[in-house]
Amino acid sequence: MDLLDNTVKTYAWGSATALPELLGTEPTGGPQAELWMGAHTGAPSRVDRGTGPVSLADVIAADPAAELGPAAVGAFGPRLPFLLKLLAAGTPLSLQVHPDRGQAKAGFADEEARGVPVDAPHRTYKDANHKPELICALTPFEGLCGFRPAADTADLLEQLGVDQLKPYADLLRARPEGDALREVFTAVLTADPDAVADTVHRAAEAAARLGADHPERATAAAFTAYAGLARHYPGDPGVIAAMLLNHVRLAPGEALYLGAGVPHAYLHGLGVEIMANSDNVLRCGLTPKHVDVPELLRIVRFEAGGPGVLRPAPAEDGSGEEVYATPIDEFRLSRHVSAEGSAARPLPAPAAQILLCTAGHITLRSADGRELALAPGRSAYVPAGERVTMAGTGTLFRATVAL
Repeated sequence: MDLLDNTVKTYAWGSATALPELLGTEPTGGPQAELWMGAHTGAPSRVDRGTGPVSLADVIAADPAAELGPAAVGAFGPRLPFLLKLLAAGTPLSLQVHPDRGQAKAGFADEEARGVPVDAPHRTYKDANHKPELICALTPFEGLCGFRPAADTADLLEQLGVDQLKPYADLLRARPEGDALREVFTAVLTADPDAVADTVHRAAEAAARLGADHPERATAAAFTAYAGLARHYPGDPGVIAAMLLNHVRLAPGEALYLGAGVPHAYLHGLGVEIMANSDNVLRCGLTPKHVDVPELLRIVRFEAGGPGVLRPAPAEDGSGEEVYATPIDEFRLSRHVSAEGSAARPLPAPAAQILLCTAGHITLRSADGRELALAPGRSAYVPAGERVTMAGTGTLFRATVAL
């Protein structure tokens, strides 16, 4: 097992304090958005096996079967198929969706054939993989996830009392739900920019007023969130698009799974995020970056429903592990919450795993007696088949694959 040396990403939306508080480090004064743990080429973790720091990606590439396990290599290829992160949102992220595997493969091949540079600002597909993801809250966490039922959104828009929104509300009531969501979403993203900017301004003023004047209403928190989006992104059509989505607040330990085609945005909070090893993001708004509307409309799934908040379920083996169930194989996220005086727990896995401490102090012990002490924010990489136990008092998240 190896202690990981990880990179902090300083995206503009990051919190200046959340990661330093967890890690016990001094704030830099700037945003610290994500701590990456894994072997993604964008910022691979580093390990030291006695010859100095080396990239975890290089360690795995040198002997994939030994590091990942033959079954994982057979299922996912010779690279770590997931990326684990600590995500600290101080301001809203862009409204976005991710493609499924077939869409990603076709889109990547098309842009490669057309000679679009991978680092071009108008490039849509960075790789040929899908990017399902799971976010688990460590603090109260706020986000948007999936389309709200059309009739409920029509009610919400009508409460705002903005004339420009009435045609959208009427469409949401008159058309079949999937068609209505597609038509309204398309109309918002293709409307005249000046007209949309005025609509956003009026809608934001009304949302701020409704959120403040009627805090008892179930929609008050959503109105306050939409008004906040407009403060960060004045005139952005993504503010109106966001009003079609479920507003959700997660308590610590609760999670959201985001599958292909589900529009979403994280607004505020600290969480553990795990995803397939991909960088494919199609943005819908709330961003100065490129928005490919035709491709976006091909990828988005216009299906309404609740946000699907996940809570961990005890593993069937009675080990004390709590598992966040998801429908994909590239990653499996679970946690161990170890109380004072708890017995040591084995952490067996046929594939590679990354272990992340988020509270307390956890000691990892290998079969040959080596120990690693993990404080909050510290993590370890465990090669396939290596027998490790955990002891101590605190919370340990465990990332591996579902084989």
